[in-house]
Parts: sequence; C-alpha cells; structure tokens
Amino acid sequence: MQPSRMPASPARTTYDVVIVGGAMLGSSTAWFLTDNPDFTGRVLVVERDPSYLKCSTAHTNSCIRQQFSRKLNVQISQFGADFINNFRRYMGGDERVPELAIQSYGYMYLADNEAFAATLRESHAVQAEAGAATQLMTADQIKAAYPFYNVDDIVLGSINRVNEGYFDGGTIFEWWRRQARERGVEYIANEVVAMTRNAAGTGIDSVTLKTGEVIACGQVVNASGPRAARTARMAGIDIPVEPRKRFTWVFTAEKPLDRELPLTIDPSGVHVRQDGPASYLAGGHADYDPAVDYDDFSMDNDLWTDHIWPAIAHRIPQFEAIRVVTEWAGHYAYNVLDQNAIVGPHTQVSNFLFLNGFSGHGLQQSPAMGRGMAELLTYGEFRSIDLSPFGYARIERGEPFLEKAVI
Repeated sequence: MQPSRMPASPARTTYDVVIVGGAMLGSSTAWFLTDNPDFTGRVLVVERDPSYLKCSTAHTNSCIRQQFSRKLNVQISQFGADFINNFRRYMGGDERVPELAIQSYGYMYLADNEAFAATLRESHAVQAEAGAATQLMTADQIKAAYPFYNVDDIVLGSINRVNEGYFDGGTIFEWWRRQARERGVEYIANEVVAMTRNAAGTGIDSVTLKTGEVIACGQVVNASGPRAARTARMAGIDIPVEPRKRFTWVFTAEKPLDRELPLTIDPSGVHVRQDGPASYLAGGHADYDPAVDYDDFSMDNDLWTDHIWPAIAHRIPQFEAIRVVTEWAGHYAYNVLDQNAIVGPHTQVSNFLFLNGFSGHGLQQSPAMGRGMAELLTYGEFRSIDLSPFGYARIERGEPFLEKAVI
C-alpha cells in the first residue's frame, strides 16, 4: 500500500462524524456514508499512520468465505461477495474503477474426528439454509478431487467453491479512500489522544488530536483495529479487544500441485492455500497466543520449523520440498470474549460507536459492516442486515455470540 498524502490538521473544528482509524473498516464506513443520499453531514477520518504499513489491512491474506456456523455471518459474507463481484457497479459505474472477481478455489475444512465432523454437518445445514453452495465430502471424495492430500486421518471435509477464496482487498481499500475523499470526506494524518464526555457522561463532546486541536463531534466511530481498547479507554470504556500476532509464509514447491489448492483448514489449525500460479501461502499461530505490543511484528522462526511446515507437509506430501519466498507477522484485533465483531453504540455513551474486534474477519466483512455503520449513523438503526447481535450489550453481559468456524 502506497503512503497517502494527507494533511495533519483538520479544516474545521466541528464534524458530524469523526472516524478514529482510516484503514479498511474506517474507510468502508466513510465511503458508505458518502454513498447514502440521506446522509448530509461532514466526516473526518483520523489516521495515525498514513503509510498503513502496520495496520491489519496491510497484513491480511485477503480471503472471503461463507462457511460459518451462524446465519448472520453467512449473510454478511454473501453481501461482501456480491460487492466484490460487482465492484464497479457499486462504485457508481466509475470507469476508473477496475472490475473485480473472487478467485473461488474455496475453503476446505478437514475434520479428523467425529465431533468436528458433526460440527461441519451442523454448519452445513445453516449455510444451505442461507443459500450457500457448501458441499460435504468423504475422505474418498476428497482424495478423488484433490489427489495431493493425505486423507488417512480425515473423517469429513467441507468445501464451497462459489464465492469463496481470494479477492483483491487492497484495490477495494484504495478506491474506498479515493472516492470518499473525492466526495468530501476529510482524511488527516494525526492521532486522537483524548476525548471529552459531556457533563452527564452520556456522550462524547469532542476529541483532542496529538497536535493539540480540539474537534467537536456529533458521533465518534472507533475503527482503530488492534488499538481499539486504547481508543475506547479515552471515552472511559473497556472492551475485550487486544492485538494477537498471526504469521504468514509464502513459498514455492519443488513439485507444484497439478491443480488449484483450496484454502485448506487443517485439523492442526494451520491453513494453506494457493497464492499465485506457482506459489502458496501458509499461516497460523503458536499454541501460546498472548496479547502483544502494538508495535511487535517480529517473526517466530521456530513456529515455522516445528509446527507450520510439518503440518502442511503431513497433509500435502509434495510440500516436503519447498522454499520460503517471503514472510510476515500481522495483528488480529482479537475479541477475547467470542472472536466476533463489536458493532454499534455504547449502551450509555450513545454517540460512541464500536467497529472493533473482528478477529481476522474484518476484511471480508467490511462491505456489510461499512454499510451497516453508515445506516446506523444516518438513521439510528440497521436497515439492510440486522447487525444488532454484535452490539456492545453482549459484552456487558458477558454473553458471547458463539461462532464455531473461527480460524
């Protein structure tokens, strides 16, 4: 992602909406606000790092799936898929905008025990009811379709090759920002360092920038990714979101596979997929998975040697002889309660809105979430998809929104 030229100071002292964080979810919200004819307010996006080099958006593996265990998550992905496949149309038919499509090699979930197989069957029923094209496969069927897999220990598989796979998230991000700015959204390279609540404590009156400006605001959106808890604390609010490190390796194989590799979710927790015509991408994390410092992006070489590579070589024996081309570490904005998003207003500070805790689902869910947030900011309610099950009230109650398909 190329650094964006942004001014440091805002042009005004008052905005209807201040979005803290200008990466994928903040920019999605900003763009959908500009696309809503009923929204006529002024929007300020405050981004602390206009290079975006350390944000979750920059480190994403950029994939989308419908294989979830909750119908709401399936519906969110279905809108995301429609948005990607009809990107230029959604962007107003702008001929500068490229046509996009999902590279649908599918997600392949592999179960090595009956309990996990039962979960795949239950999730398949949910997905089928929502209209997803998921198929269950026996070990023999998997072997026939994908001979390179070792399926000796596999009980059942689940795959959907319709609107599941890789998409160009970077292009969507760039055009959301570009069009939002062309339509009047103001982006600044600055940082929110404080917030002031009203006397009753029921709303945020203003935000203070690192450069000293105090900005009055109608509504504040917390779209600050792994730093979400820090932003919330400025408003006197606690949320269970923390940065968790996730690792990615891109490699080539001495003997490339003879067909496309689905994004394979191995029972070990390791995932691996096609990345290019002759390259592959693997990812995972260590069993010990603590919160990390916001600026900690160091690699764990032992994790690759001791866990990731052995797992993928066991599942795909042709990957015994491979060469790592590149590697990186990124951060999940990890919701400790249930690994699902927190979306919508605080229960008491009503003009402070959450768009946090996506736990690795943020990029693929960003179209539906941006649209939903724009509806909420404009109308005070969700109108397209009811996202209220992701509301903050469940955090207060300690009641998780249980999603079994978390990677």
